[in-house]
Amino acid sequence: MSTQPAARDRVLQILRRQRPDRVPYAPNYWQWFTHHFNHHRLPDELQLCENQLEMIRWLGLDVFSRNLYCDPTRHWFGGLAEEVWDGITVENVRRVDGRDVVTEITYHTPAGVLTERRRFLFNESTLVQEKHLLDDFPRQLDAFAYWVACRRWHFHRHRYAQIRDAVGESGLVIAGELCSPLKLLHLAAGAAGTVYLLQDYPERCAELLAIHENGQLDLVRQMLDAGVPAMISMDNLDAAFHTPAYIERCSARFYAQASQLCHTTGAVFFIHACGRQKAILPLISSLGVDGLEGVAFPPLGDVQLEEAFRLAGDRLIITGGISAAETESFKTRDEVFRYVEGLLARLHPWASRFMLSASCNTSILTPWEVIRWFRDAWAEMGGL
Repeated sequence: MSTQPAARDRVLQILRRQRPDRVPYAPNYWQWFTHHFNHHRLPDELQLCENQLEMIRWLGLDVFSRNLYCDPTRHWFGGLAEEVWDGITVENVRRVDGRDVVTEITYHTPAGVLTERRRFLFNESTLVQEKHLLDDFPRQLDAFAYWVACRRWHFHRHRYAQIRDAVGESGLVIAGELCSPLKLLHLAAGAAGTVYLLQDYPERCAELLAIHENGQLDLVRQMLDAGVPAMISMDNLDAAFHTPAYIERCSARFYAQASQLCHTTGAVFFIHACGRQKAILPLISSLGVDGLEGVAFPPLGDVQLEEAFRLAGDRLIITGGISAAETESFKTRDEVFRYVEGLLARLHPWASRFMLSASCNTSILTPWEVIRWFRDAWAEMGGL
């Protein structure tokens, strides 16, 4: 099945908050495809596919993706922007442990050494953090301050252009290179460690968050200068860890400024949302943010999608609607068709601001026939 020529136009219409001819369906198959490709389990229909983009095209779906270009063994997001270090020596060591891939990065700063370690679990096709950068705050905080101050980013516009051109009329690449100041701390110290950092070192944290914010805004400007029409902050925006108070204290200014910069060129700014958003939707909407990627609904989240639209006012674009709760549990074509029919009927009033997608990712346990049934249901019922 070939991709519809109108796929890119459909996605662009949603980004402009216009009602397209049909609901865009832009699933995230990154983990599912990686797992089945690496384990030699791809169905016969996909044997000639070498990447997620080719799978999406075979299914005849739309592209609105920030992970077509990511290396899932190295990081959870990114791949178009390179970290550049001034005054810090970086050792990046990768090794194979069984079938897992372990990446250990050591940073030599004037104030000490920092190390983090990640493991790509081959059997689960997922990346886990084995050691955070920070695990002894009093001893490491000066080194971390150097680490934050000495890091900047260089956006590879030519690599972006290659990915954009490869997608062509199939849809749009959303550049997933950013993270908020609060997410900086989550990545460096974990969610629990972040609470202690903010509580015990408030003034120091405020200085470091401001430095990170300025560096990320510089990256936003680089992406806009390269003609990027859509970008996303990869923050796993869950109210359990991104509470309203923490957002206002750490990230609100970044979200507002990044959104404002995007709007000066007609671009859009999204945040990755993976968890509970009910308590923070009005706040996020008030900051000028354009959209949330993958809003989770019960049982994985705490807000139904139609309620999310009401709480978000008349601005936020929302992608989602399909989660592991559906793809792992549905056993028949009728179940899938009934679900898609009910979902699209409920969300019809917001059809100018909705893209059907995975709430976060497509579970590796999802059967191939279920993926095809969702495609078939959308093809039959997605027209507006």
